[in-house]
Amino acid sequence: MDPKTTHLLYLHGFRSSPRSTKARLMARRVALEHPELQWWCPQLPPSPREAIDMVMKGIADWPRKSMAVVGSSLGGFYATYVAGMTRCRTVLLNPAVHPARDLALYIGDQTMWQDPAEHFYFRPEYIQELRTMEVGALTRPERVLAIIAKGDEALDWHEMSARYPDSNIKLLEGGDHALSDFEQNHLDDVIDFINPI
Repeated sequence: MDPKTTHLLYLHGFRSSPRSTKARLMARRVALEHPELQWWCPQLPPSPREAIDMVMKGIADWPRKSMAVVGSSLGGFYATYVAGMTRCRTVLLNPAVHPARDLALYIGDQTMWQDPAEHFYFRPEYIQELRTMEVGALTRPERVLAIIAKGDEALDWHEMSARYPDSNIKLLEGGDHALSDFEQNHLDDVIDFINPI
C-alpha cells in the first residue's frame, strides 16, 4: 500500500506558467484542504534541459515513495521524465507525447498565455534537448493517471492514449486541450489519485 503523498510537484505547459488556471486551482485546493502537503509549482524556463535540471535539483531530496507529480501538456512530457526517474505517482493532463516534433513549428519569438506582454525565444537547439529527454515504457505504469480529451485541439488523443497503454486512462469524449471543465469534472479525480496527506 502506497503511503499518502507528502510532496507534490506541478509542471505547467508550453507558453504557460504557475498562473495558469489548472495550476491555480490545484494550488488553492492544496492550500485549503491539504496544508501539510509540500507544494511546488515552478516557472519553467524555455530550455527543456534547464527546466528538467531545475526540477530534478528541486526534488532531489524528496521522498520517492510519497511524492507525486502533475503535468499538463508539455509539463506532462516533463512529468513522464520525472516518473521515469523516480517511479512516483503521476497525473498527466493532455500530455505532450512528441514535443520535439510538434514544437519544431514554434521556433522563434513566443508570448506567454497568461500575459501576452511577456516574450521568450524558443531556440532551435531546444528540439534536440527534448529528444534527449524521451523515456521509454514506464516501469510503474499503474502509478500513472492520464486524463485525455478526444476534443483536444492541440494534441492527438490517439497518440496520448497509445503512449500510456498500461496506465489508468480517463478518456473524455469531448473536452479541449485546456480541460476547461477541470475544476468541475477532473480536480477531484486528480486529488483522489494523488492521495495527499
